Amino acid sequence: MKIAYLYPYFYYMRSKFSYCLLFTLFIAGVSYSQVRSETAAPAYIQSVELTGNSSVTGNPIVALGETLRLKFDDIIGDEADYYYTVEHFNYDWTPSELVKSEYILGFDDIRIFNYTNSYNTLQPYTHYELSIPNKDTQGLKVSGNYIINVFNNKKELVFSRKFMVFQPVARVGVEIKRSRDLNFINNRQIVNFSVNSPDLLLRNPDQTVKVMILQNYDLKSAITNIPPQYSLGNELIYRYDQQTSFWAGNEFLKFDSKDLRASTVNIGKIELHELYHHYLFTDRSRDTEPYTYNPDINGQFVIRTLQGENPDIEAEYIWTHFSLQNFDPLDGGEIHLFGGFNNFELDDSTLMTYNSTSGLYENARLFKQGYYDYKYILLRPDGSIDPGFISGNFWKTENEYQVIVYFRDLGARYDQIIGTGNASSINITN
Repeated sequence: MKIAYLYPYFYYMRSKFSYCLLFTLFIAGVSYSQVRSETAAPAYIQSVELTGNSSVTGNPIVALGETLRLKFDDIIGDEADYYYTVEHFNYDWTPSELVKSEYILGFDDIRIFNYTNSYNTLQPYTHYELSIPNKDTQGLKVSGNYIINVFNNKKELVFSRKFMVFQPVARVGVEIKRSRDLNFINNRQIVNFSVNSPDLLLRNPDQTVKVMILQNYDLKSAITNIPPQYSLGNELIYRYDQQTSFWAGNEFLKFDSKDLRASTVNIGKIELHELYHHYLFTDRSRDTEPYTYNPDINGQFVIRTLQGENPDIEAEYIWTHFSLQNFDPLDGGEIHLFGGFNNFELDDSTLMTYNSTSGLYENARLFKQGYYDYKYILLRPDGSIDPGFISGNFWKTENEYQVIVYFRDLGARYDQIIGTGNASSINITN
Protein backbone atom coordinates (compact mmCIF):
# COMPACT_ATOMS: atom_id res chain seq x y z
CA MET A 1 0.00 0.00 0.00
CA LYS A 2 1.42 3.36 -1.01
CA ILE A 3 2.29 5.81 1.73
CA ALA A 4 0.13 8.49 0.11
CA TYR A 5 -2.88 6.34 0.85
CA LEU A 6 -1.98 5.34 4.40
CA TYR A 7 -3.51 8.43 6.04
CA PRO A 8 -7.00 8.27 4.44
CA TYR A 9 -7.11 4.49 4.84
CA PHE A 10 -6.41 4.50 8.56
CA TYR A 11 -8.58 7.58 9.09
CA TYR A 12 -11.46 5.67 7.50
CA MET A 13 -10.66 2.65 9.66
CA ARG A 14 -10.69 4.82 12.78
CA SER A 15 -14.16 6.20 11.92
CA LYS A 16 -15.53 2.78 11.02
CA PHE A 17 -14.08 1.30 14.21
CA SER A 18 -15.77 4.00 16.31
CA TYR A 19 -19.30 3.09 15.20
CA CYS A 20 -18.69 -0.58 15.98
CA LEU A 21 -17.39 0.29 19.43
CA LEU A 22 -20.44 2.39 20.31
CA PHE A 23 -22.51 -0.77 19.99
CA THR A 24 -19.90 -2.73 21.97
CA LEU A 25 -20.01 -0.22 24.83
CA PHE A 26 -23.80 -0.35 24.91
CA ILE A 27 -23.75 -4.12 25.21
CA ALA A 28 -21.05 -3.92 27.90
CA GLY A 29 -23.22 -1.57 29.92
CA VAL A 30 -26.22 -3.89 29.70
CA SER A 31 -24.21 -6.98 30.70
CA TYR A 32 -22.01 -5.38 33.37
CA SER A 33 -21.49 -8.58 35.32
CA GLN A 34 -20.30 -10.59 32.36
CA VAL A 35 -16.71 -11.65 31.83
CA ARG A 36 -14.67 -8.85 30.27
CA SER A 37 -12.35 -9.54 27.37
CA GLU A 38 -9.67 -7.27 26.01
CA THR A 39 -10.50 -5.02 23.08
CA ALA A 40 -7.82 -5.49 20.43
CA ALA A 41 -6.19 -2.38 19.00
CA PRO A 42 -7.41 -1.31 15.53
CA ALA A 43 -5.08 -1.22 12.52
CA TYR A 44 -4.01 2.40 13.03
CA ILE A 45 -2.80 1.69 16.59
CA GLN A 46 0.55 -0.10 16.49
CA SER A 47 3.35 -1.27 18.81
CA VAL A 48 1.36 -1.37 22.05
CA GLU A 49 3.66 -1.98 25.01
CA LEU A 50 2.29 -2.43 28.53
CA THR A 51 5.09 -3.16 30.99
CA GLY A 52 6.11 -3.08 34.63
CA ASN A 53 9.70 -3.19 35.86
CA SER A 54 10.41 -6.24 33.68
CA SER A 55 10.70 -6.29 29.89
CA VAL A 56 7.53 -8.38 29.50
CA THR A 57 5.02 -6.65 27.23
CA GLY A 58 1.33 -7.41 26.91
CA ASN A 59 -0.27 -8.43 30.21
CA PRO A 60 2.32 -7.65 32.90
CA ILE A 61 2.22 -8.86 36.50
CA VAL A 62 3.39 -5.94 38.66
CA ALA A 63 3.89 -5.54 42.39
CA LEU A 64 1.66 -3.15 44.31
CA GLY A 65 3.33 0.26 44.12
CA GLU A 66 5.36 -0.63 41.02
CA THR A 67 5.21 1.67 38.00
CA LEU A 68 3.02 0.59 35.08
CA ARG A 69 3.97 1.97 31.65
CA LEU A 70 1.87 2.10 28.50
CA LYS A 71 3.27 3.02 25.07
CA PHE A 72 1.62 2.96 21.66
CA ASP A 73 1.74 4.62 18.24
CA ASP A 74 -1.05 6.14 16.18
CA ILE A 75 0.24 5.82 12.61
CA ILE A 76 -2.24 8.33 11.29
CA GLY A 77 0.05 10.82 13.04
CA ASP A 78 -2.49 13.60 13.58
CA GLU A 79 -1.94 14.08 17.35
CA ALA A 80 -5.35 12.66 18.24
CA ASP A 81 -6.55 12.99 21.84
CA TYR A 82 -6.64 9.79 23.91
CA TYR A 83 -7.91 9.21 27.45
CA TYR A 84 -7.53 6.31 29.87
CA THR A 85 -9.49 4.61 32.64
CA VAL A 86 -8.56 1.76 34.98
CA GLU A 87 -11.01 -0.90 36.19
CA HIS A 88 -10.70 -3.59 38.87
CA PHE A 89 -11.89 -7.17 38.29
CA ASN A 90 -12.44 -10.45 40.06
CA TYR A 91 -10.44 -13.60 39.46
CA ASP A 92 -12.75 -14.63 36.59
CA TRP A 93 -12.58 -11.14 34.97
CA THR A 94 -16.06 -10.13 36.03
CA PRO A 95 -16.21 -6.58 37.50
CA SER A 96 -15.46 -6.47 41.23
CA GLU A 97 -17.75 -4.83 43.77
CA LEU A 98 -15.21 -2.13 44.59
CA VAL A 99 -15.97 1.45 43.63
CA LYS A 100 -13.20 3.41 41.95
CA SER A 101 -12.15 5.30 45.10
CA GLU A 102 -11.47 1.97 46.81
CA TYR A 103 -8.83 0.86 44.32
CA ILE A 104 -7.45 4.11 42.85
CA LEU A 105 -5.63 6.84 44.76
CA GLY A 106 -6.58 9.96 42.82
CA PHE A 107 -8.69 9.69 39.68
CA ASP A 108 -8.60 8.50 36.07
CA ASP A 109 -10.47 9.35 32.84
CA ILE A 110 -7.61 11.72 32.06
CA ARG A 111 -6.15 12.72 28.71
CA ILE A 112 -2.75 11.24 27.83
CA PHE A 113 -0.66 14.41 27.53
CA ASN A 114 2.70 12.76 26.91
CA TYR A 115 2.89 12.35 23.14
CA THR A 116 5.49 13.11 20.47
CA ASN A 117 5.47 13.00 16.69
CA SER A 118 7.91 10.73 14.92
CA TYR A 119 11.15 12.27 13.75
CA ASN A 120 12.71 11.73 10.31
CA THR A 121 10.61 8.65 9.44
CA LEU A 122 9.00 7.69 6.14
CA GLN A 123 5.86 6.61 7.98
CA PRO A 124 4.62 9.47 10.19
CA TYR A 125 3.16 8.51 13.55
CA THR A 126 2.38 9.97 16.95
CA HIS A 127 3.92 8.16 19.92
CA TYR A 128 2.00 8.15 23.23
CA GLU A 129 3.26 7.28 26.70
CA LEU A 130 1.51 6.91 30.06
CA SER A 131 2.89 5.98 33.48
CA ILE A 132 0.95 5.04 36.60
CA PRO A 133 1.46 6.44 39.25
CA ASN A 134 1.24 9.98 37.90
CA LYS A 135 -0.02 13.32 39.26
CA ASP A 136 -3.66 12.37 38.58
CA THR A 137 -3.70 8.61 39.13
CA GLN A 138 -1.40 8.55 42.12
CA GLY A 139 -1.43 4.79 42.56
CA LEU A 140 -3.43 1.61 42.90
CA LYS A 141 -4.57 0.72 46.40
CA VAL A 142 -5.30 -3.00 46.17
CA SER A 143 -4.02 -6.05 44.36
CA GLY A 144 -6.00 -8.06 41.83
CA ASN A 145 -6.93 -8.11 38.16
CA TYR A 146 -7.13 -4.82 36.25
CA ILE A 147 -7.91 -3.53 32.78
CA ILE A 148 -6.62 -0.26 31.37
CA ASN A 149 -8.90 1.23 28.72
CA VAL A 150 -7.90 3.81 26.10
CA PHE A 151 -10.65 6.04 24.63
CA ASN A 152 -10.71 8.64 21.89
CA ASN A 153 -12.09 12.18 22.32
CA LYS A 154 -15.61 10.91 21.61
CA LYS A 155 -15.31 8.56 24.61
CA GLU A 156 -15.31 5.54 22.32
CA LEU A 157 -13.19 2.62 23.45
CA VAL A 158 -10.18 2.19 21.15
CA PHE A 159 -8.36 -0.69 22.88
CA SER A 160 -7.83 -2.22 26.31
CA ARG A 161 -5.21 -4.37 28.01
CA LYS A 162 -5.33 -6.57 31.08
CA PHE A 163 -2.71 -6.55 33.82
CA MET A 164 -2.33 -8.02 37.29
CA VAL A 165 -1.16 -6.40 40.53
CA PHE A 166 0.13 -8.56 43.39
CA GLN A 167 1.12 -8.07 47.00
CA PRO A 168 3.82 -10.56 48.09
CA VAL A 169 2.15 -12.23 51.05
CA ALA A 170 2.64 -15.88 50.07
CA ARG A 171 5.66 -17.68 48.66
CA VAL A 172 5.03 -19.67 45.48
CA GLY A 173 7.48 -22.42 44.54
CA VAL A 174 7.26 -23.70 40.96
CA GLU A 175 8.80 -26.75 39.28
CA ILE A 176 8.51 -27.89 35.66
CA LYS A 177 8.40 -31.62 34.92
CA ARG A 178 7.87 -33.97 32.01
CA SER A 179 4.47 -35.54 31.68
CA ARG A 180 3.97 -38.79 33.59
CA ASP A 181 1.53 -39.93 30.91
CA LEU A 182 3.52 -41.97 28.38
CA ASN A 183 1.25 -40.71 25.59
CA PHE A 184 2.53 -37.16 26.17
CA ILE A 185 5.94 -37.67 27.77
CA ASN A 186 7.77 -36.25 24.74
CA ASN A 187 5.56 -33.25 23.99
CA ARG A 188 3.98 -31.83 27.14
CA GLN A 189 5.33 -30.00 30.20
CA ILE A 190 3.78 -30.13 33.66
CA VAL A 191 3.68 -27.28 36.17
CA ASN A 192 3.89 -28.41 39.81
CA PHE A 193 3.85 -25.78 42.53
CA SER A 194 3.19 -25.03 46.17
CA VAL A 195 1.82 -22.01 48.04
CA ASN A 196 3.28 -21.23 51.46
CA SER A 197 1.65 -18.49 53.53
CA PRO A 198 3.12 -18.28 57.05
CA ASP A 199 1.54 -14.89 57.83
CA LEU A 200 -1.91 -15.34 56.25
CA LEU A 201 -4.20 -18.18 57.28
CA LEU A 202 -5.63 -19.70 54.11
CA ARG A 203 -8.89 -21.03 55.51
CA ASN A 204 -11.05 -23.30 53.35
CA PRO A 205 -8.58 -23.13 50.43
CA ASP A 206 -10.92 -25.02 48.10
CA GLN A 207 -13.23 -21.98 48.22
CA THR A 208 -10.90 -19.08 49.09
CA VAL A 209 -7.75 -19.79 47.05
CA LYS A 210 -7.64 -19.77 43.26
CA VAL A 211 -4.69 -19.98 40.90
CA MET A 212 -3.84 -18.99 37.32
CA ILE A 213 -1.01 -20.68 35.39
CA LEU A 214 0.49 -18.97 32.32
CA GLN A 215 2.92 -20.09 29.64
CA ASN A 216 5.26 -17.47 28.13
CA TYR A 217 3.28 -14.49 29.49
CA ASP A 218 0.28 -15.35 27.29
CA LEU A 219 -2.87 -14.70 29.30
CA LYS A 220 -4.91 -16.51 26.67
CA SER A 221 -3.03 -19.72 27.51
CA ALA A 222 -4.10 -19.60 31.15
CA ILE A 223 -5.11 -22.72 33.08
CA THR A 224 -7.53 -21.79 35.88
CA ASN A 225 -9.86 -23.27 38.50
CA ILE A 226 -7.35 -25.80 39.85
CA PRO A 227 -7.94 -26.63 43.54
CA PRO A 228 -5.07 -27.69 45.82
CA GLN A 229 -4.53 -31.44 46.03
CA TYR A 230 -3.69 -31.34 49.72
CA SER A 231 -2.09 -29.15 52.38
CA LEU A 232 0.84 -29.52 54.76
CA GLY A 233 0.37 -27.02 57.59
CA ASN A 234 0.28 -23.60 55.94
CA GLU A 235 1.47 -24.99 52.58
CA LEU A 236 -0.88 -25.88 49.72
CA ILE A 237 0.42 -28.52 47.30
CA TYR A 238 -0.44 -28.75 43.59
CA ARG A 239 1.16 -31.82 41.99
CA TYR A 240 -1.21 -32.63 39.17
CA ASP A 241 -0.24 -34.14 35.86
CA GLN A 242 -2.67 -33.52 33.00
CA GLN A 243 -4.65 -30.79 34.81
CA THR A 244 -1.65 -28.44 34.88
CA SER A 245 0.04 -29.51 31.64
CA PHE A 246 0.88 -27.41 28.57
CA TRP A 247 1.93 -28.37 25.07
CA ALA A 248 5.68 -27.82 25.09
CA GLY A 249 5.80 -26.22 21.63
CA ASN A 250 9.12 -25.25 20.05
CA GLU A 251 11.48 -22.31 20.31
CA PHE A 252 10.16 -19.14 18.68
CA LEU A 253 11.49 -17.99 15.34
CA LYS A 254 12.90 -14.47 15.20
CA PHE A 255 13.93 -11.51 13.07
CA ASP A 256 15.84 -8.32 13.83
CA SER A 257 15.08 -5.19 11.80
CA LYS A 258 17.12 -2.73 13.85
CA ASP A 259 19.08 -1.82 10.70
CA LEU A 260 16.86 -0.59 7.86
CA ARG A 261 19.36 -1.20 5.08
CA ALA A 262 21.30 -4.30 6.16
CA SER A 263 20.23 -7.93 6.32
CA THR A 264 20.41 -9.06 9.93
CA VAL A 265 18.79 -12.02 11.70
CA ASN A 266 16.52 -13.95 9.28
CA ILE A 267 16.14 -11.07 6.78
CA GLY A 268 16.95 -12.23 3.28
CA LYS A 269 16.11 -9.24 1.08
CA ILE A 270 15.42 -5.51 1.50
CA GLU A 271 13.56 -3.19 -0.86
CA LEU A 272 12.67 0.48 -0.61
CA HIS A 273 9.38 1.69 -2.03
CA GLU A 274 7.26 4.26 -0.19
CA LEU A 275 8.32 2.35 2.94
CA TYR A 276 11.04 -0.21 3.50
CA HIS A 277 10.13 -3.85 2.79
CA HIS A 278 11.99 -6.66 4.56
CA TYR A 279 11.61 -10.16 3.15
CA LEU A 280 12.36 -12.92 5.66
CA PHE A 281 13.87 -16.24 4.62
CA THR A 282 11.21 -18.87 3.95
CA ASP A 283 10.29 -20.87 7.04
CA ARG A 284 9.18 -24.50 6.93
CA SER A 285 7.23 -26.86 9.14
CA ARG A 286 9.31 -28.13 12.06
CA ASP A 287 6.96 -30.71 13.58
CA THR A 288 8.83 -33.68 12.01
CA GLU A 289 12.34 -32.27 12.44
CA PRO A 290 14.56 -32.94 15.46
CA TYR A 291 14.45 -30.38 18.25
CA THR A 292 17.23 -27.79 18.14
CA TYR A 293 17.81 -25.37 20.99
CA ASN A 294 17.77 -21.79 19.73
CA PRO A 295 17.60 -19.09 22.44
CA ASP A 296 14.58 -16.80 22.23
CA ILE A 297 12.72 -14.31 24.41
CA ASN A 298 9.58 -16.45 24.65
CA GLY A 299 7.44 -14.54 22.16
CA GLN A 300 8.32 -11.02 23.29
CA PHE A 301 9.68 -8.08 21.26
CA VAL A 302 12.01 -5.11 21.73
CA ILE A 303 11.73 -1.83 19.80
CA ARG A 304 15.18 -0.64 18.68
CA THR A 305 16.92 1.08 15.76
CA LEU A 306 20.46 1.84 14.59
CA GLN A 307 19.28 4.87 12.60
CA GLY A 308 18.46 7.05 15.61
CA GLU A 309 18.99 7.63 19.32
CA ASN A 310 15.37 7.41 20.49
CA PRO A 311 13.64 4.30 19.07
CA ASP A 312 10.24 5.43 20.41
CA ILE A 313 10.03 8.21 17.80
CA GLU A 314 12.91 7.49 15.39
CA ALA A 315 12.29 3.81 14.63
CA GLU A 316 10.80 3.26 11.19
CA TYR A 317 7.77 1.17 10.26
CA ILE A 318 8.60 -1.65 7.86
CA TRP A 319 6.46 -3.96 5.75
CA THR A 320 7.77 -7.35 6.88
CA HIS A 321 7.09 -10.27 4.52
CA PHE A 322 6.71 -13.83 5.84
CA SER A 323 6.61 -17.05 3.83
CA LEU A 324 6.03 -20.60 5.04
CA GLN A 325 6.44 -23.92 3.29
CA ASN A 326 3.86 -26.38 4.56
CA PHE A 327 2.55 -29.53 2.86
CA ASP A 328 0.21 -30.78 5.60
CA PRO A 329 -3.55 -30.39 4.87
CA LEU A 330 -5.25 -27.78 7.04
CA ASP A 331 -8.72 -29.42 6.99
CA GLY A 332 -10.44 -26.04 6.87
CA GLY A 333 -8.11 -24.40 9.38
CA GLU A 334 -5.99 -21.25 9.04
CA ILE A 335 -2.30 -20.64 9.64
CA HIS A 336 -1.54 -17.47 11.62
CA LEU A 337 1.51 -15.61 12.85
CA PHE A 338 1.65 -15.74 16.62
CA GLY A 339 3.60 -13.69 19.16
CA GLY A 340 3.64 -10.93 21.71
CA PHE A 341 3.93 -8.27 18.99
CA ASN A 342 0.11 -7.96 19.09
CA ASN A 343 -0.48 -9.61 22.47
CA PHE A 344 -0.99 -13.06 20.91
CA GLU A 345 -4.12 -11.97 19.01
CA LEU A 346 -5.24 -13.72 15.82
CA ASP A 347 -6.77 -11.41 13.21
CA ASP A 348 -6.60 -10.54 9.53
CA SER A 349 -3.13 -9.03 9.95
CA THR A 350 -1.71 -12.37 11.16
CA LEU A 351 -3.41 -14.64 8.58
CA MET A 352 -1.07 -16.54 6.25
CA THR A 353 -2.61 -16.79 2.76
CA TYR A 354 -1.71 -19.56 0.34
CA ASN A 355 -0.06 -18.38 -2.88
CA SER A 356 -0.64 -21.00 -5.60
CA THR A 357 2.13 -19.52 -7.75
CA SER A 358 4.90 -19.79 -5.16
CA GLY A 359 3.37 -22.75 -3.33
CA LEU A 360 3.92 -20.90 -0.03
CA TYR A 361 1.77 -19.39 2.69
CA GLU A 362 2.51 -15.67 2.72
CA ASN A 363 1.81 -12.56 4.77
CA ALA A 364 3.01 -8.94 4.89
CA ARG A 365 2.54 -6.93 8.06
CA LEU A 366 3.72 -3.58 9.45
CA PHE A 367 6.29 -3.84 12.23
CA LYS A 368 8.18 -1.09 13.98
CA GLN A 369 11.95 -1.59 13.85
CA GLY A 370 13.17 -4.00 16.47
CA TYR A 371 13.74 -7.58 17.54
CA TYR A 372 10.69 -9.87 17.34
CA ASP A 373 9.88 -13.45 18.27
CA TYR A 374 7.16 -15.20 16.28
CA LYS A 375 5.88 -18.64 15.35
CA TYR A 376 3.12 -20.17 13.23
CA ILE A 377 0.02 -21.81 14.71
CA LEU A 378 -3.08 -23.47 13.27
CA LEU A 379 -6.50 -21.98 14.01
CA ARG A 380 -9.00 -24.81 13.61
CA PRO A 381 -12.56 -24.30 12.29
CA ASP A 382 -13.99 -24.79 15.82
CA GLY A 383 -11.92 -21.84 17.10
CA SER A 384 -9.36 -23.93 18.96
CA ILE A 385 -5.62 -23.40 18.48
CA ASP A 386 -3.09 -26.10 17.64
CA PRO A 387 0.23 -24.51 18.69
CA GLY A 388 2.37 -27.43 17.50
CA PHE A 389 0.87 -28.08 14.06
CA ILE A 390 3.71 -26.23 12.31
CA SER A 391 6.35 -25.96 15.06
CA GLY A 392 5.92 -29.33 16.75
CA ASN A 393 5.94 -30.05 20.50
CA PHE A 394 9.21 -31.04 22.20
CA TRP A 395 9.60 -31.58 25.92
CA LYS A 396 13.06 -29.95 25.85
CA THR A 397 11.67 -26.58 24.68
CA GLU A 398 12.57 -23.68 26.95
CA ASN A 399 9.36 -22.00 28.14
CA GLU A 400 8.68 -19.56 30.94
CA TYR A 401 5.82 -20.27 33.36
CA GLN A 402 4.07 -18.03 35.86
CA VAL A 403 1.74 -19.05 38.69
CA ILE A 404 -0.53 -16.35 40.14
CA VAL A 405 -2.29 -17.01 43.46
CA TYR A 406 -5.58 -15.30 44.37
CA PHE A 407 -7.25 -15.20 47.78
CA ARG A 408 -10.71 -14.05 48.84
CA ASP A 409 -11.47 -14.57 52.50
CA LEU A 410 -14.97 -15.47 53.53
CA GLY A 411 -17.10 -12.31 53.34
CA ALA A 412 -14.50 -10.33 51.36
CA ARG A 413 -15.60 -8.22 48.38
CA TYR A 414 -12.78 -8.82 45.93
CA ASP A 415 -10.04 -11.27 44.93
CA GLN A 416 -6.58 -10.16 45.97
CA ILE A 417 -3.37 -11.56 44.48
CA ILE A 418 -1.16 -12.70 47.34
CA GLY A 419 1.80 -14.11 45.44
CA THR A 420 3.39 -15.14 42.16
CA GLY A 421 5.99 -17.71 41.18
CA ASN A 422 8.11 -18.23 38.07
CA ALA A 423 10.04 -21.13 36.61
CA SER A 424 11.72 -21.98 33.33
CA SER A 425 11.52 -25.38 31.68
CA ILE A 426 15.26 -25.14 30.98
CA ASN A 427 15.46 -26.80 34.41
CA ILE A 428 12.83 -29.45 33.59
CA THR A 429 13.03 -32.75 35.49
CA ASN A 430 11.38 -36.15 35.19
